[in-house]
Amino acid sequence: MSSFVNHREDSSVNIEDTSTKDSVTFYKITVKVGSVSWSVLHRYSDFVELHEKLVADHGVAKDLLPPKKVIRNKTPKFVEQRREALNEYLKNVFNYLRLAMPYEFAHFLDFHLYDIFFLLQELAKKLFLEGDKLLQTKKPYTFTPLELHAISERLKMACPPTEKPDKMYDFSHILDFCCQLHSLNIEGSYEKLGTSDVVPNNLHFDLVPFKSLQELTVLGVPMGCIQSVGGLRETLRSLSVLIAGVVSLNEFLLVDIVHKDPSSIADTVKWNKLSVINFASNNIEHVDWAIKLVPKLQHLSLSSNKLTELCDISSLHELRNLNLSMNKFTLCDSWHSKIGNIVKIDLSQNGVSSLQGFSRLYSLESLDLSCNVIEDVEEVQHICKLPCLEYLWLTANPVASSIDYRVKVLEQFNARMSELCLDNEKASGKELDTARVLQALRVMKEGKTPSFLQNNNTSHSFNRDKS
Repeated sequence: MSSFVNHREDSSVNIEDTSTKDSVTFYKITVKVGSVSWSVLHRYSDFVELHEKLVADHGVAKDLLPPKKVIRNKTPKFVEQRREALNEYLKNVFNYLRLAMPYEFAHFLDFHLYDIFFLLQELAKKLFLEGDKLLQTKKPYTFTPLELHAISERLKMACPPTEKPDKMYDFSHILDFCCQLHSLNIEGSYEKLGTSDVVPNNLHFDLVPFKSLQELTVLGVPMGCIQSVGGLRETLRSLSVLIAGVVSLNEFLLVDIVHKDPSSIADTVKWNKLSVINFASNNIEHVDWAIKLVPKLQHLSLSSNKLTELCDISSLHELRNLNLSMNKFTLCDSWHSKIGNIVKIDLSQNGVSSLQGFSRLYSLESLDLSCNVIEDVEEVQHICKLPCLEYLWLTANPVASSIDYRVKVLEQFNARMSELCLDNEKASGKELDTARVLQALRVMKEGKTPSFLQNNNTSHSFNRDKS
């Protein structure tokens, strides 16, 4: 991103080419500020409009602009002559106004799109006019890495002379908005910005101005761009880092900590209010020790990563919802020793073949195992006695294509079969009747009384005395 204030003497403008669209000739202006460059297209009438403003307000000589020609102004020779004349005009004006760089001229050259200070003037104006309304809606506000980089760099500098005297463009409007904002989205990109050579995801920024932030979503931004998050540790409640190439949770949780040795981590770096974490669609292969820095975590989503096993997260006593869908799990051994009072688990689209590892998760209410490789309906025996289980998904497993699959699953839940919602659907009356018959056949073979007849004050009994 360019910084004209710091590179005034290393800046230039040139009109090196032309193009024609719909019989209109456009002159391609190449702007260079330090190592950053971009291009702008303008027709001759744009130059005329700019020149009138510069003559009236900034003392530019009236006869400096090459005159208009009414006839034969489309010939290649004339276009080339005008290009050379406009190039000379632009260079003269640029050198004359280099120190002041008035708003009209900067806007003509697209400085408001690619330069720190002029971009911030546009942003300040927007937030001056709309900031209060945006804050009142309490909806997330989206910043780009470009804008956050500009804010971060501006905070390092004194007030530059290019800032407009009009209070509407004052940088303080941006700081005031950031300080009050509760929900922030940051959306990155690896594509070059507009006609420039600026890649947003190559820009560094920090989150220092955000003093009240409670929800943060980082989409497609590499963690190497973020330099400081320390101020968020006492305010942030929800964190989402998506499609960012993250391989470890501590890439964000400890982004501003130099020495990431667990033994040297103090309580001051814990995220004491953070209750929701979503690191979906990254490259995480295992959950590292940094998860312990979030003691109040209730919802954890690591969907669409590369996990193969679950580490011990039993220290997260408040964790209730765990989303591990679209990973690489095959075995889920002894999960009761790894997680505490978990209520909801989503393991859809993995490679799980057995339910034995869930047999002692006594707080579990919802278990999504759709799109796995469970083949034997008897695997349900491992979870059918979980007292709180109400929602179970086994759809798109091999077992789901077997004959009477639903009733065979329901039957194993005994007296609770009517309470179970299987594959997002409660059992019908017909399914319950069939399941009870299957249950009766099963328990009769075992010499037991069917559960639906136990404690039943009816006149029927398998042990009625014939006398």
